[in-house]
Amino acid sequence: MSARILPFLAVGAALLISSCSGESGGTASPAPSTAPASSSAATQPSPSPSTSAAPSSSAAAESESTGGDAVERYEAFMHAAGRQDLATVCEIAGPAAKKAEDEGMGPCEKTMPMAFQLISPAQKKALQTATVDRSKIKEGAKRVEIPARAVKASVKFTDSDLGDAVMENRGGTWYVVD
Repeated sequence: MSARILPFLAVGAALLISSCSGESGGTASPAPSTAPASSSAATQPSPSPSTSAAPSSSAAAESESTGGDAVERYEAFMHAAGRQDLATVCEIAGPAAKKAEDEGMGPCEKTMPMAFQLISPAQKKALQTATVDRSKIKEGAKRVEIPARAVKASVKFTDSDLGDAVMENRGGTWYVVD
């Protein structure tokens, strides 16, 4: 998570975490810093019903979730970043944000707006409709790696712009963890 403009996205939370760490801030935790990152989805409204891959039973959800679910969730994350939808970005990237906060950055809700400013208007617009080429991801049952080169958008994103994202299934819901 070094110098990426969109660290929360890729770090998916790769879009904004790294870029802020190189600036005067960083990305951090999704909501109250006292709440565990994995419970942030339960404490915040679900911003986009189609973005969650969480059936009601955690055990069933983890066995039924796929890399495709992770990709859909990451795409929702990118779209939210393009719209500067702070609540959605901080919810999906909760674990990565918490990790950044533990490394000395402020809470997501305070640092992410600074990171949004580092994204050009053309990049923001491109992120709103960006997709992932599933043939370029590394898929596992509970972990999916999405390289920056897998992101398809109207603007070319480089590794230094976006960074690679790691999605992890936690309790049946996919989150950006790095």
